[in-house]
Amino acid sequence: MDVDEFWAVVESAGAGLDGRTDDDGEAVAAALVTRLAATSPESILEFQELFDQLHDALYRWNVWTAAYLIGGGCSDDSFIDFRAGVIALGREWYERVLASPDALADHPVVREAAAEDDDGGLFAESVNYVASEAYEEVTGDDDEAFYEAMKVRERDAAGIDDAHDSGMGEDFDFDDDNEMRNRLPRLAELFLDPDV
Repeated sequence: MDVDEFWAVVESAGAGLDGRTDDDGEAVAAALVTRLAATSPESILEFQELFDQLHDALYRWNVWTAAYLIGGGCSDDSFIDFRAGVIALGREWYERVLASPDALADHPVVREAAAEDDDGGLFAESVNYVASEAYEEVTGDDDEAFYEAMKVRERDAAGIDDAHDSGMGEDFDFDDDNEMRNRLPRLAELFLDPDV
């Protein structure tokens, strides 16, 4: 799937919804899952890669400012949902927002949200999960299989082989000075109080 195909899927899912992302984007998310489930697992993974890239490109202060104004505040999690909502609007609006987030003042959903004092306009949490849901529908696997497949793709793209990928490793208590001294003795010597 290339970027043009990505936008075709998004825009076909949003057709007839007038850019609305009511109920955390449930309607557009459901339509996206249906469209993605009609493709292959590989296409779904490619969709997610493109979604992540486009989503990351919106991670800018001026876009966050727009989300803050529209939402009457905007936490980290809400900003994730806002960026998904911008993507759900389709390519034209996505590109307009990248160029100038203030352009959202012209979008009918934003204008309606302002008129009705609705702070949920454009926040589309469900859109963040469409690829994992479609993958599960197509493969019959749970969402862990989707995230593992994405992890493998990311490792392959970065050129990391299995011998060098130990995941996060073993979890331990960072506040246990003795454990810190055992695991990172040289750094612990520099940064921890020797009397403890």
